[in-house]
Amino acid sequence: MAGSADFDLYRPSEEHDMLRDAVRSLAEAKIAPHAAAVDEEARFPHEALQALVANDLHAVHVPEEYGGSGADALATVIVIEEVARVCASSSLIPAVNKLGSLPVILSGSEDLKKKYMTPLAKGDGMFSYCLSEPDAGSDAAGMKTKAVRDGDFWVLNGVKRWITNAGESEYYTVMAVTDPSKRSKGISAFVVEKSDEGVSFGAPEKKLGIKGSPTREVYLDNVRIPADRMIGEEGTGFGTAMKTLDHTRITIAAQALGIAQGALDYAKGYVQERKQFGKPIADFQGIQFMLADMAMKISAARALTYQAAAASQRVDADLTYLGAAAKCFASDVAMEVTTDAVQLLGGYGYTRDYPVERMMRDAKITQIYEGTNQVQRIVMARNLP
Repeated sequence: MAGSADFDLYRPSEEHDMLRDAVRSLAEAKIAPHAAAVDEEARFPHEALQALVANDLHAVHVPEEYGGSGADALATVIVIEEVARVCASSSLIPAVNKLGSLPVILSGSEDLKKKYMTPLAKGDGMFSYCLSEPDAGSDAAGMKTKAVRDGDFWVLNGVKRWITNAGESEYYTVMAVTDPSKRSKGISAFVVEKSDEGVSFGAPEKKLGIKGSPTREVYLDNVRIPADRMIGEEGTGFGTAMKTLDHTRITIAAQALGIAQGALDYAKGYVQERKQFGKPIADFQGIQFMLADMAMKISAARALTYQAAAASQRVDADLTYLGAAAKCFASDVAMEVTTDAVQLLGGYGYTRDYPVERMMRDAKITQIYEGTNQVQRIVMARNLP
């Protein structure tokens, strides 16, 4: 059978490929040079934010009617993947902007969308997502943060934990209990602004990886906000939160994919340069087997992640399953591949002079946040296609 070069199934479009080239060039020129220092100093990657905003890559998912790029789910995945390839902390800028703002896009009123998507698209403020609490992690419905109605306002009190980019973001989607008798059906979603009176932040967590992305507690002490800042109807917040995660787990798969690809790319270059017994170690079969396994796993993770991104764009019936599967598989692959990359570099891989130890530390969180991989397996089992 003769081949057909224009058979476009199972490959991204030309536009997606061009986007990848553009993001990769930008990431290598403007983000990669600062990645080691950002990790070492545990500081927010302002250079990356500046570069992403200047090129409209900080929140590509925002619809065009609010001044955004209106990028599809696969384009968003490619942006996150290519940034994560050089700096996982920086990839959380586009990823968490989507996580924080998607509840507004999915369930918010038109006025709310205009009010918050417009500055997000311009780069005037980032968005964070406040679901977890000290005693409500995997059991998010067990949250204790409360919102009480007071005339035309809601008054919020509580503590949110593990909030990515807290303190750096201007806007926060906050889930709070509005009717304690209804458990998950009594949770509502709100937009809280950093400047609202009563909002404060804990000290940054001292983490194993993604050190350039601050993770802090968010304290809500009698935070009084206008009633029109509720996202959707009262009691729909938990449903919106879960719907959001169906889409955004795929961005974590993309981050994991990028970290894994960065580790493979570096290890591949290293083994071709490193000589032992008079020849490059890339010539040894044991090394070749490791590289082949790493590449094979990344290819499989990419296929699943892109399939899930397409399902996200179409809002397919099997999105919940695919989102969980992509996040779970890609993050497990990232952990395996980065660990093998450290092994391939030997003693050098264990030092901070080389980027693979950072990648290995960064990869670990992808198995934990936006739902641990054990929870992903429960989600998959309950939603088998």
